[in-house]
Amino acid sequence: MEFLSIELTGIISGFSKPVAARISNFLNLDERVHTLRAEIKKLKDTRDDLKRRVDQAELNGLTARNQVKWWLEEVQAIEDEVSVMVEGFRQQQQRRCVGCCHANCSSRYKLSTKVAKKLRDVGELVDRGTFDTVADSGSPPDAVKEIPTRPMYGLDVMLEKVRQFLADDAVGIIGIYGMGGVGKTALLKNINNEFLTKTHDFDVVIWVLVSKEFVADKIQQAVGARLGLSWEEDETQEQRALKICRVMRRKRFLLLLDDVWEELDLENIGIPLADQQNKCKVIFTTRSMDVCSDMDAHRKLKVEFLEEKESWQLFQEKVGKKELLDLSSIRPHAEKIVKKCGGLPLALITIGRAMANKETEEEWKYAIELLDNSPSELRGMEDVFTLLKFSYDNLDNDTLRSCFLYCSLFPEDFSIEKEQLVEYWVGEGFLDSSHDGNVQNKGHAVIGSLKVACLLENGEEKTQVKMHDVVRSFALWISSGYGRNEKKFLIQPSIGLTEAPRVENWRFAERISLLDNGITALSEIPDCPSLSTLLLQWNSGLNRITVGFFHFMPVLRVLDLSFTSLKEIPVSIGELVELRHLDLSGTKLTALPKELGSLAKLRLLDLQRTHSLRTIPHEAISRLSQLRVLNFYYSYGGWEALNCDAPENDASFADLEGLRHLSTLGITVIESTTLRRLSRLNTLLKCIKYLYIKECEGLFYLQFSSASGDGKRLRRLSINNCYDLKYLAIGVGAGRNWLPSLEVLSLHGLPNLTRVWRNLVTRECLQNLRSISIWYCHKLKNVSWILQLPRLEVLYIFYCSEMEELICGDEMIEEDLMAFPSLRTMSIRDLPELRSISQEALAFPSLERIAVMDCPKLKKLPLKTHGVSALPRVYGSKEWWHGLEWDEGAATNSAILPPFMAT
Repeated sequence: MEFLSIELTGIISGFSKPVAARISNFLNLDERVHTLRAEIKKLKDTRDDLKRRVDQAELNGLTARNQVKWWLEEVQAIEDEVSVMVEGFRQQQQRRCVGCCHANCSSRYKLSTKVAKKLRDVGELVDRGTFDTVADSGSPPDAVKEIPTRPMYGLDVMLEKVRQFLADDAVGIIGIYGMGGVGKTALLKNINNEFLTKTHDFDVVIWVLVSKEFVADKIQQAVGARLGLSWEEDETQEQRALKICRVMRRKRFLLLLDDVWEELDLENIGIPLADQQNKCKVIFTTRSMDVCSDMDAHRKLKVEFLEEKESWQLFQEKVGKKELLDLSSIRPHAEKIVKKCGGLPLALITIGRAMANKETEEEWKYAIELLDNSPSELRGMEDVFTLLKFSYDNLDNDTLRSCFLYCSLFPEDFSIEKEQLVEYWVGEGFLDSSHDGNVQNKGHAVIGSLKVACLLENGEEKTQVKMHDVVRSFALWISSGYGRNEKKFLIQPSIGLTEAPRVENWRFAERISLLDNGITALSEIPDCPSLSTLLLQWNSGLNRITVGFFHFMPVLRVLDLSFTSLKEIPVSIGELVELRHLDLSGTKLTALPKELGSLAKLRLLDLQRTHSLRTIPHEAISRLSQLRVLNFYYSYGGWEALNCDAPENDASFADLEGLRHLSTLGITVIESTTLRRLSRLNTLLKCIKYLYIKECEGLFYLQFSSASGDGKRLRRLSINNCYDLKYLAIGVGAGRNWLPSLEVLSLHGLPNLTRVWRNLVTRECLQNLRSISIWYCHKLKNVSWILQLPRLEVLYIFYCSEMEELICGDEMIEEDLMAFPSLRTMSIRDLPELRSISQEALAFPSLERIAVMDCPKLKKLPLKTHGVSALPRVYGSKEWWHGLEWDEGAATNSAILPPFMAT
């Protein structure tokens, strides 16, 4: 072998140089691959050392130099190429055999040549891998990057509020919330773009779209890109957060986060806390006010719906044909469509585009029909509903979703009483009423959650809520199986029906709402195997229901027939064995059927304001063992009365005492003997929330005794035509906080009432009294005690012939307390001796209207005209108004007088 090698070497040396080089490449492949592996390892070590220097520099807020970035990219590329070569060498070694010598020689020669070249490249990279400086401050990123956006409508006030918050160093985090499609993103984009031309102190303004399926890495990537940071794919979230934090804590930043659905831990992402010291700001948009709280927002700003003017402008722009909208045949229909959009920009944009090419009146009429009956069929509306569905799906549980859908049973733009809504939910079984004291609180918490999610809005009154028209259409779309018309809801309230829909349309319905129509009779017998709610209230002409109407409603739970003209209830009502909620209030019933007693699961029976009710069979009440709410307020008053025509077998107090689960009772008393009997029944007294006393002769005073709990649960008290009554008194055991739940007080026709309360009224008592109505109480001289009521909202005082002052002249207002902080409406009428409302001018911070009629001696209104945000509107006769006396400043400057409207 040695001889052969010597011979080969000698032979090779005798060849020409090119030939010798080729043979050398063939023979030295193994050695070259070994050398390449060693050199690439040396290169990697140099690369890793350099990367550590770069990482440290970036943590210090510096940016890697371009030469360093390019060198690292070249190293990565050559490392990949060498890996392929080494793998090729390994495979060639495995294929070596005598039978393929020629092929192996050729491939070894080519591979050896490539390896030799790569060795030179690696060597050059190693030589170039020495850098004195790997990073520097670099060129700073643009302070602001423009975000494409459309013109903004109706958000100028919101934008100005944000500007004020940004100028306030104490405000670091601002939460902007509102319903989907209301314009939150448009507002945030305009905030961003303002800084393109506006002088500001921020080093960088960063925009990040978060969205529902957010991940922290996505936010880090967006922030890092704006800061000019880079990182490896294998870096952890914590490592990236450290890099971001090192840079951002050296900058004054404004971070704009769009479409946040849940709390973001900004610290874990790498965002320093925005506070008064660093003067940084974070503004985010969300659909839930809860997210604002979870994010510790210093200010929360709700984006409201557009006003009528802005709504029309936006709609007109999207239709794009002003001359078309100005046509007398089109304009009324266009205005109706805009009204249905309820100021929701997304709906106005979508429907405006859909109507852009509709030029005939018939097309516009058809569009309105679609919006009324099948809005998802109008082009683009399903996209609107899909957007709202995110909020619906994001509700915490099915109870919230069921309660939300139930609100669609009421008419468009209808204010629903919260308390009544909760009772419906209880009847349906959405809320557990086994703990009666908590069910209303729980129901109000549900309402609060739906308002926080911007799926319900405030109603006309504080006690009410309502559903936006577009949200209601969305809820009906959900109930119909996402537009598949599954007919589970038959919803036709307030549309002018004079006849009920044909019974075949009732067959598959789970809930039916025909309230507030002109239906006069229910003559057919529907078959409704799945019906759980039937709402027929406010059909004022409804006076007849066929005898077998309730035969085939085996699972009906909620039935509302209130404020109809029904004089009798068909006996088939006894077949509603699952019924939980029955509202017959405001009807013309004269008697209750004894079959009512078969409703073993009934929990609420409302008969308030059934003024004609005279007969209640013992069997109708005594067997309602699950009853929790029973209301006879302004209704039947023949309880064990001596002077009424009630039959001997009528219900009695004993029947009411036998209702073991009863927690809420409304009752009417028409005789003093009955009232005395009731005052000894502690079981019932503790349940009374609504008490109406009328025409009780010999009742000189009304005492709330300590034995009865002093009326702690009493919410409404009405006393009419008790001619001997002189005052109301509270037992000594009640302490200072007496009648804490009383909300409404009505005193009518009490000619000998010399004062309302024998007890001293202080700020600690009557803390929930909201409405006072006093009529025909001629001996009352004043009602000074009302000055102590922090929640009084409505005050009516009519026909009190000896009333001289509302607030006595010597009644002092404590300096640290504001008088009438909640009063919204004051109406006084026919008080011929009234000289003063109050000797002292008051601010009345919530007063919206004050009406004065037939009070000829009242020459001055106690209204502060200076230093108040708004003055109430005053109603009265022109003669009285022109005769009023004002302070010198107001008298000479009519601009600071309250607005007046003649009656």
